[in-house]
Amino acid sequence: MQVIGVGFLRTGTTSLALALDRLGYGPCYNMRVLTTEPERAADWAAAMDGRTVDWGKVFAGYGCAVGSPATAFWHDIVDAFPDAKVVLTVRDPQRWYDSAAQTMSAVLARPPLLVRVLSWRGPRRPDPVAQVLDRVQRTTWEREIGGPFGERAEMAERFERHVAEVRAYVPEDRLLVFEVKDGWAPLCAFLGRPVPDEPFPRENDAATFKRRQRQALKKRLAPRILATTALATGAAITWAVRRKRRPRRAGR
Repeated sequence: MQVIGVGFLRTGTTSLALALDRLGYGPCYNMRVLTTEPERAADWAAAMDGRTVDWGKVFAGYGCAVGSPATAFWHDIVDAFPDAKVVLTVRDPQRWYDSAAQTMSAVLARPPLLVRVLSWRGPRRPDPVAQVLDRVQRTTWEREIGGPFGERAEMAERFERHVAEVRAYVPEDRLLVFEVKDGWAPLCAFLGRPVPDEPFPRENDAATFKRRQRQALKKRLAPRILATTALATGAAITWAVRRKRRPRRAGR
């Protein structure tokens, strides 16, 4: 582990991950790793329960970690890799609140009734791996930001407190406080790498995030919608045929 990102989600963590990969620090460990390898969620569930975690084993094969779930345990991970550089992504707290409210808090909220009905698959045998992954995904965000997502003033204060805690905990020579809008120059100077001859990655802004969530929801619900439509159409046709064949009463 060479670089640890300790900024809250919605501070440019996806852009930073792509930049670090471009600079040769990949692959990057983030929540997408758990999505593709859900069995890895058990490590984070253990950390949440206060059990001892072998962070070297958790991050074996990864050159950097940015965003969730690592940020939720940043103290432990920073201590576990004393030679790693630390990057704290920041932005204006008010703009961060707006972005987080439009994205993360909305994603983790209870889905509307229609979505729950269409996505319901009936009683199934519990999948222990999936249950652990779901727990980690739903609780990591709150652990990262210090509790349930709240009102603007409270969340801005939590954001600023996190920045202050990181500044106080990580030695200056290990830490870069970084705004992704500043591009390659400060990041490359901090890491001692040449500036790439290409634009700094700009990924996963609020609009892109919401578009991806809509696409994922459509992909998940499309088969159910088609099946429901087919059933409704079949029922309507059956009703119409039976009604047409029903004998008329005498005198009509």
